[in-house]
Amino acid sequence: MNDPQDHPDPYETTEAHVERLLGRALNSFDLPDSTVERLSTALAHSSALHSSHHSASLHRTTHRHTYLLADGSALSLWELVHDAGRDGAERHELYAEEAEARLAASRLSSGPSTGRTAGQSGPAGQSGHAEGRVLDEDDDFELLSALLARPIPVQPRMYVPDNSADHARRVLRRAENADRPGAATARRLRLAFAHHITQAFGRHCPVGGGRDAGFTLYEHQFLLLDGSEVSLWEVEHTATPDGRHMCEVYEDEDTARRAMDARTRVR
Repeated sequence: MNDPQDHPDPYETTEAHVERLLGRALNSFDLPDSTVERLSTALAHSSALHSSHHSASLHRTTHRHTYLLADGSALSLWELVHDAGRDGAERHELYAEEAEARLAASRLSSGPSTGRTAGQSGPAGQSGHAEGRVLDEDDDFELLSALLARPIPVQPRMYVPDNSADHARRVLRRAENADRPGAATARRLRLAFAHHITQAFGRHCPVGGGRDAGFTLYEHQFLLLDGSEVSLWEVEHTATPDGRHMCEVYEDEDTARRAMDARTRVR
């Protein structure tokens, strides 16, 4: 057993373990209903540390919880534990797929900027043409615009048939922007049977008020039963008044990138 709590109870029942796991996860409502229903029939469980990352600014571990169900099948949940929040408190997130847990782990901030001056690429005295000049706000916006305009490297689409219609439903459900894709797109995505996720952008950018915010852009590509393809563009950022994570979803890349650019110019 390797459970992410200081002193796990060796006599804890599987039912209590499931209840504790769902209760502490910030995103347990995102789990597919079918997964939660299957968990209610769990007879035994085992937990193991799957991966870990520890640095001065981030502590992150991923745990695999495996359950033996009443029908003889096994079910695994992937728990991400980290201290990437603004208050440094430990947070728990729960995912039904290892790929989703890895994706969530990749989104975590590695901490605030160290204040390196522009052009520095190594120890002091080894800087480039902008030696000793700290980036001001206008320079930051120019850099952001250049990054947003950079073309995405072409990557092969490796579609994975993995409950893709439900994945599309969850992506649309967590979108908080008023101009998110509507009912027509949601109906089309009910025909999704495979999908592929690509990270198209990820940076920390200034948003005013003397702070930075993290921006990540993902393309969720879906293959439908009729052979057509549909993409959802998800922007995840912390450019909110309290620094919390927020998800926005758009139907095309240009609109998503304009939304990111607008967020950096809000005062």
